[in-house]
Amino acid sequence: MTTAPGTAPTTAPGTAPTTAPGTAPTTAPGTAPTTPSRRIRGGPAFLSADEAVARIQPGDTLAIGGSGGGLLEPDLLLEALGRRFRDTAAPAALTLVHTTGIGDRAGGGMDHLAQPGLARRIVAGNWGMAPRMSELADQGAFEAYNFPQGVLSQLFREIAAGRPGVVTHVGIGTFCDPRVEGGKLNHVTTEDLVQVVELAGREWLFYPSMDLDVCFIRGTTADENGNISLEQEGARLETLAMAQATRNRGGLVIAQVKQVARRGSLDPRLVVVPGICVDVVVVHPEQRQVVSHAYNPAFSGELKAALSSLEVFPLDQRKVVARRALAEIRDGDVVNLGVGIADGVAAVAAEEGWSEHFTLTIEQGLVGGVPARGVIFGVATNADAILDQPAQFDFYDGGGLDIAFLGFAQIDREGNVNVSKFGSRVIGTGGFVNISQNASTVVFCGTFTAGGLDAVPGDGRLTLRQEGRNRKFVPAVDQITFSAHEARRRGQRILYVTERAVFELGPRGLVLVEVAPGIDLETDVLKLLDRQVEVAADVRTMDRAIFDQRALGADWRPGRT
Repeated sequence: MTTAPGTAPTTAPGTAPTTAPGTAPTTAPGTAPTTPSRRIRGGPAFLSADEAVARIQPGDTLAIGGSGGGLLEPDLLLEALGRRFRDTAAPAALTLVHTTGIGDRAGGGMDHLAQPGLARRIVAGNWGMAPRMSELADQGAFEAYNFPQGVLSQLFREIAAGRPGVVTHVGIGTFCDPRVEGGKLNHVTTEDLVQVVELAGREWLFYPSMDLDVCFIRGTTADENGNISLEQEGARLETLAMAQATRNRGGLVIAQVKQVARRGSLDPRLVVVPGICVDVVVVHPEQRQVVSHAYNPAFSGELKAALSSLEVFPLDQRKVVARRALAEIRDGDVVNLGVGIADGVAAVAAEEGWSEHFTLTIEQGLVGGVPARGVIFGVATNADAILDQPAQFDFYDGGGLDIAFLGFAQIDREGNVNVSKFGSRVIGTGGFVNISQNASTVVFCGTFTAGGLDAVPGDGRLTLRQEGRNRKFVPAVDQITFSAHEARRRGQRILYVTERAVFELGPRGLVLVEVAPGIDLETDVLKLLDRQVEVAADVRTMDRAIFDQRALGADWRPGRT
């Protein structure tokens, strides 16, 4: 028998939903679902991963928890579902919903499910961690939507409470706005899932709630009653909200954990998801904290690590960008760091000993500490607090950030930024839209060109050995992930920092304000811009200290006036 003693299920799994997957529920918010509940009374059932995914039916809407690099990723369940479909071609025509990018860019995560016919529709906050799934989206293998990460995390909370959806300013003027693209990513995606509404004399975007049939969540420990704790995890994400939303819509909550404890033995302060919201538990003893670490207690807050143990950021073109960006932080600032080149700001601050002068945050719910770089972005060493992701985005959306550092793939003359889709690459916005719309100051960080760029800092100057093949400053961005027009309307301060030049957002578009020492303004900058930008009358030279091998030192303090 696969169930724990005294926990055998008393009801069979429910039937397929009567509503189209991924659409608004047919019942009014706050009322019972129209389909039979799949809730397992007297549970949870303790099943193998194969037994658990066998309960997913064709046409189901499946919500999947987790974040990139294996963070809270229900990896065993994703592998089992992918294997089941390869072997049986079932369950087909699923709607998949996930808030962040899930995967490792190397075949893990959502790429287990990147099989034609498995999905009918995918609604995701980010696609970049699963390249194969991204390719299928671009090819039109299924309907594909990209909505802001914060909106999706908050949407689970709204579904749980029986509310109609999320009403927010987040996404106005971007590709998520139905007057632009409505978050649609390919030619087969035609249904509008976002609406423009007017409330209290303002325009808002309305992201409707949806029915949920099944969800995958992950924790560290489950007791025999199904209570789930996350003591070895590096984040909480929207684990509770997703479980509550699925439970209250009559769906089946499947939790992957590393270990099982005796009933009643868990510290109730550590329980994130109560057993009343859990139907099935799948135990995975080899579960890793993230793909790069089986377990790092400094990621989960169980100890404070010496920052001297962190890898030193070598002096290169990326570090130049991070150093220049760091100069924009004031003492006491609350800061957000985006994934990619912008995460180098944390590394520079740590090695210079300045991390305690301001508070770094990341959208996965981490406050304080030093965010990790690369594929495991989403955890932090020595965090002060680990919040639920919806709560973190409440803080962001309400204007809690003093400054944010984000990457860019394309910038146009007007100052619009694209990070979400360019050419055939579907990356997704992640938390970018929430953050870039709501921080008081936003610093976009990136190299001036890409593809083979070799710009070498040293001795207080920058030497351009080889130009990149791909221009990132373009006449018009492929997709508007950040709207310069809306930023001017909101009165935000916007900078664009590269290794060789710094721009500001002016009344008419980009304004060039700084050039690196060793760089020729005309040849190395203006000549490579597809359209002329405004050049400030007093173009400054970027601080030579950021191009030197030596540490910046205590006298070179970040803190703009």
